[in-house]
Amino acid sequence: MREAAYLAGLVPPDSPEQLLIALEPEAASIYCRKLRLHQVTDLSQRPVTNGFDIDGSRPFDSSFRQAREQLRRARHSRTFLVESGTGELWSEMQTGDRYIVADCGGGTVDLTVHQIEQPQGTLKELYKASGGPYGAVGVDLAFETMLCQIFGTDFIDSFKAKRPAAWVDLTIAFEARKRTAAPGRANTLNISLPFSFIDFYKQHRGQSVETALRKSNMNFIKWSSQGMLRLSTEATNELFQPTINNIIKHIENVMQKEEVKGVRFLFLVGGFAESPMLQRAIQNTLGRNCRIIIPHDVGLTILKGAVLFGLDPTVVRVRRCPLTYGVGVLNRFVEGRHPHDKLLIKDGREWCTDILDRFVSVDQSVALGEVVRRSYTPARMGQRKIIINIYCSDTDDITYITDPGVRKCGAITLDLLESGEASASTGDNDKGSAFERREIRTTMQFGDTEIKVTAVDVATGRLVRASIDFLSN
Repeated sequence: MREAAYLAGLVPPDSPEQLLIALEPEAASIYCRKLRLHQVTDLSQRPVTNGFDIDGSRPFDSSFRQAREQLRRARHSRTFLVESGTGELWSEMQTGDRYIVADCGGGTVDLTVHQIEQPQGTLKELYKASGGPYGAVGVDLAFETMLCQIFGTDFIDSFKAKRPAAWVDLTIAFEARKRTAAPGRANTLNISLPFSFIDFYKQHRGQSVETALRKSNMNFIKWSSQGMLRLSTEATNELFQPTINNIIKHIENVMQKEEVKGVRFLFLVGGFAESPMLQRAIQNTLGRNCRIIIPHDVGLTILKGAVLFGLDPTVVRVRRCPLTYGVGVLNRFVEGRHPHDKLLIKDGREWCTDILDRFVSVDQSVALGEVVRRSYTPARMGQRKIIINIYCSDTDDITYITDPGVRKCGAITLDLLESGEASASTGDNDKGSAFERREIRTTMQFGDTEIKVTAVDVATGRLVRASIDFLSN
């Protein structure tokens, strides 16, 4: 993200402090704690029968009219930025209360679990941000699979390649109808097939789309003479169910973790959170465990949260490490503990290679400003750079950088030229020996939204230019 921002000209690379990176689910969480009661829908307070509220109205109408009304209110209400303190929902929360924010986007669903620390109102991350590819695009892929079952995978692949614009039209038509899908809906979901699809199929297969549909034995999809596929309630449910089930399973798995038990609120944000199908399914399965809250401007939650984070980057005081990070080092070889294929004999001494020196462990709590310090010495005279490879793993059950699941993820570069090191390399032997003992002390910060590294030449007290790169693999 940082490199992309430099390339786009957002900030100059020589002023890195001008760019602050916010984490999406965290931004959503920061915004949710600011909400007022008129800005949310509380699903827990809605008794429902057959997909409708008891009064017969649709429970979650995400129509343009409602969206426009919300926008009008938001323009009149300047509470978003100038409001001091926090929203009314916040006053219902007490110190130690835990809440989950589920960011349901197009591609992925990301969960963050935070705990409130009063009176300062800061947040503590209780469980490392987790997610999976369970976004709304899963429903689109299910629709594509359904088309392949009816018309044949070879035809759909050929249509996408030969008529790409028409394929895009078809996916846009489905996207528009997908947003209107609601549980308990009596009428069918109608999806227009572009004329070029109908025509291309006739050329390709020598039969009509209607015939293909009849032969497919998909009884819950009908053909209309207006050139539309009519999807019954069963067909619609079949498209949504796998993705929705994955989302619910993921939330339930996180809720069962020891450090997450006792969650009081579940906030649903992101574009897919507007889907009445998803809202209803989550209300039915999780509504007894906690209050389910949906902000009205659900699509803007992350954007607004990022602005609030920019105003106060210290609001998240403790984060959880998503991975174990460390470097490979040499340790004294211990017979019986270390395997012989790791033995290295150097200057008559026995060393064990590839041992992982941990900086932080997966799921470890790291406070803002907390640092990890290590010292490094140049291996030879005249060395201009020290490059240290960083390794990471999803688990903490590792000893060597060659263990399964450990991968090289980046490198720290210490530039020795700038702190006067180079001059030490050209001189008499005394200077050379002083150089060899020279110590570069590095400090790494893992509690922020980015991993940061700084370094100091201990002998001169001068800063050594240090950079961390996660792209060069």
